[in-house]
Amino acid sequence: MKKTLLLVLLTPFVFASTSDAKRPKPLPKPSGTVNIPCSASVKKIEDCDAQFPTGCSNEREFDPHLNERKNVRGNNKPVEDWDFSRVAALDDPVSGFSEGDTRGKLADMGEGKKIRVVAFAVDVRKGSAESCNCGLTTARNADNHIVLIDPNDGSPSLADEKKSLTAEFTPRVRVNGHSSLSRATLRPLILNASHQALKVRVTGLLMFDSFHSLHAPVPKGRKNNWEIHPVLKLEYCPKLKHCEAGSNTNWKDLEQ
Repeated sequence: MKKTLLLVLLTPFVFASTSDAKRPKPLPKPSGTVNIPCSASVKKIEDCDAQFPTGCSNEREFDPHLNERKNVRGNNKPVEDWDFSRVAALDDPVSGFSEGDTRGKLADMGEGKKIRVVAFAVDVRKGSAESCNCGLTTARNADNHIVLIDPNDGSPSLADEKKSLTAEFTPRVRVNGHSSLSRATLRPLILNASHQALKVRVTGLLMFDSFHSLHAPVPKGRKNNWEIHPVLKLEYCPKLKHCEAGSNTNWKDLEQ
């Protein structure tokens, strides 16, 4: 009787275990992504900061660690001068990195370093809706995408965008006392430059755009997925002036 009762009690568990073994396991969600819907009360970047420090989205899960890197307001680290080619040669670590992972591996590769790079700026574009900015798209509350071309390119133009690097003006840096770091300030200078290629010296934080890497492994219009993001300072070389990477002579601060 006891053996029969034990068999009856164990049968459902055996059946369930067998069924579980046959049932395909669900694919794991990307590591560390979150689903935080935005609120209609977010009208400006200050609202976004107050309610959603790592951002929000009504469309998809997002990576809060990436957004933390994008949303830095300032940095007091010493600046390192990097050649354009050094940034362009950085590897894409996607093979050992999942969306939502912590950024330690990327820090080992240089993410977070404050760097200064000389390049030609050939375009600066309006920002799109991003989770880091709570989906805001007005000029004051969105990023601006700057297309940078190798300063050793003899005839830089927008046609070379596939070889470009990316730098980003961000709204949090603007509200942190740098309101002129904007498309409205930079674009007229680019349009007025010879061949619409403005020589610039960009200071900001090195950041790996893991979203682009994981969702568009061969992105259209850039050399790799490393960016200067956010831009903390931008200088440009006025017309008929000569400016070099290793000298402060003739460089003009965009904010002055």
